[in-house]
Amino acid sequence: MNSRLSRSQERNICSELGSVKLKLLYKATVHGFTGAAFHQRCDSLSPTVSVGYNVSGYVFGGYTKQPFSQSGQYVNDDQAFLFDLTGGKLKKYPVTSAAHAIRMIANCGPYFGESLVLVNASQPVTHSNPKSYYNFNPAEMHGNDLNLTECEVYLVEECTEFETPWRNVIWESGTRTELMESIKNYKPPVRSVSQARVLLIGQVGAGKSSFFNSINSVFRGHVTSQAMSGSSTTSLTTQFRTYSLKDGREGKPLPITLCDTMGLEDGKGAGLDVDDISSILEGHILDRYQFNPSAPLRAEVHGYRKSPDLKDKIHCLTYILDASKVSIMPARLAEKLEAIRKKANLLGVPQMVVLTKVDEACPLVEKSLTSIYQSIYIKKIIQEASSKLGIPVSCIVPVRNYTEELDLDLNTDILLLSAVIQMLRFADNFFDDVSDQLGNLQTKE
Repeated sequence: MNSRLSRSQERNICSELGSVKLKLLYKATVHGFTGAAFHQRCDSLSPTVSVGYNVSGYVFGGYTKQPFSQSGQYVNDDQAFLFDLTGGKLKKYPVTSAAHAIRMIANCGPYFGESLVLVNASQPVTHSNPKSYYNFNPAEMHGNDLNLTECEVYLVEECTEFETPWRNVIWESGTRTELMESIKNYKPPVRSVSQARVLLIGQVGAGKSSFFNSINSVFRGHVTSQAMSGSSTTSLTTQFRTYSLKDGREGKPLPITLCDTMGLEDGKGAGLDVDDISSILEGHILDRYQFNPSAPLRAEVHGYRKSPDLKDKIHCLTYILDASKVSIMPARLAEKLEAIRKKANLLGVPQMVVLTKVDEACPLVEKSLTSIYQSIYIKKIIQEASSKLGIPVSCIVPVRNYTEELDLDLNTDILLLSAVIQMLRFADNFFDDVSDQLGNLQTKE
């Protein structure tokens, strides 16, 4: 059963309704120009778009969120509207009396108030009365031609994926190899620094430690778990840890260090203290420093580096967020993240976001990780994370950590390695700013 709507006309209708697609339920030339045929195929289904086609070539119809029935009653719908598609563009006529938006008549097709009825009285004709519950010009809508050549009714379904990916990824083993080589061959543009230091910050359970373990697994060639990770309501990481990655068990150190911290908690006096962030970013905290949630770090305590060098500072700050919890982020946690972001901005530290657990957040991605940039839901989460943290969409990347697998997966590796590449690029931005500042000082001197 083929739709008579052109692709352009279908896009025009869908653009009014959001991320949706249309499924053809009823086609009068196939099922019959009768109210019975219409109701048999369309009753109890919603929302719907009904489209009429007349002899003069006009295309017009209506939308309702309410399911059709044969009750004989009016049904309230404040979102209903009529439309015409003449001239290639959709012209919309909203309902003016929501209480009379739709009427459920057994021997008719789609019945929009008393204004527009398709398949009126089980005949291939239209009833039109623009003076009732929708305002429109009949000459513009259907050219005053009430004879139908076709009537179609479509179910409006939520669309879960884009036709084409909004970010391009080549899901091949060669891509993984290229990404790994790029990371191995990276060199910070500042001679005094041999490794880019990336700080991972996130809510308890978001997957900070699991992210390091996953990256480590990719370069080890098998799933491993060096950093403590797992499920807990409180942070499993209680120390400041710096993890240096290696190219294989006996290989050379990679030019990146991932720094893990105590997890953020939404409770007051729990989890990582926001006041410790500046000390971490500026390079004052030594590896294995034991956090004290009730008191921020002070210069006189053991584990405080008084005069950090550039190599000790954090060169990129990465927020680790659980994709399935972005929309329900507690207000106090959001406030903590905003405070951290402000501190990082003052220190000129580039920031990005890694979204974890994308397969748990989206069934489409759970089924196939390669669909991640076609998932409408994942893009919405990324946009929401961007809005809540004030970080551009281009600075947010989704990943899937290794948490229960025994073997590596190509597509998981590609996303993880792509995230590391972004971290190195952001670290380069930090080094560029440092070089510019030094250049300005030398110029002034």
